[in-house]
Amino acid sequence: MRRFNGRRAHAPECPCCEAGRLGRRALFAVGAALACTPAQAQAQVPADPVRRLTVRRAYASDSFSGIYFRDGRYVRDALEQLNWVFRDLSRDEVTPMDPRLFDVMYAVARRLDTDEGFDVISGYRAPETNAANAARSRRVSTVSLHMSGMAGDMRIPGRESLGVARMAAEMALGGVGLYRRDGFIHLDCGQARRW
Repeated sequence: MRRFNGRRAHAPECPCCEAGRLGRRALFAVGAALACTPAQAQAQVPADPVRRLTVRRAYASDSFSGIYFRDGRYVRDALEQLNWVFRDLSRDEVTPMDPRLFDVMYAVARRLDTDEGFDVISGYRAPETNAANAARSRRVSTVSLHMSGMAGDMRIPGRESLGVARMAAEMALGGVGLYRRDGFIHLDCGQARRW
């Protein structure tokens, strides 16, 4: 497990605060996505007293395997480690991830009855990274929940991405995207939707 290695975690700029860079329509979309997590969907996350995750970061040697939620509380040290694993690799920038994303991942893994864990391709994206990605590909949203620490692109080794995406979409815990050609799915803790 690699920790912060003496590097400072930079506080990311809030996409909602960058009014000069994002238009009013984009600001509204970010605000709506952040505010629209249905209570019904969050109620479907198992209320287990202990929740654990196994996460490996693609293209890096970082990983986390352990308990991130115990006795009604998120474990602070575990969240810090997960924030590091989910950092923006291109900028080596860390942001606090929304722990509800980990709850979505936990619920998906539990439903699949797997301890295999997730390979994370992309977690947090700094606004600059997201803008560069959006300029290269139409598939990248300019108001992505990755910028708010609410989303991750991932795969579960040995599981077909289509099957995982279908099952996650049926659970309606948040957003689910299928990137079949690339072999991964997008999970987020925003409004339940699929693409």
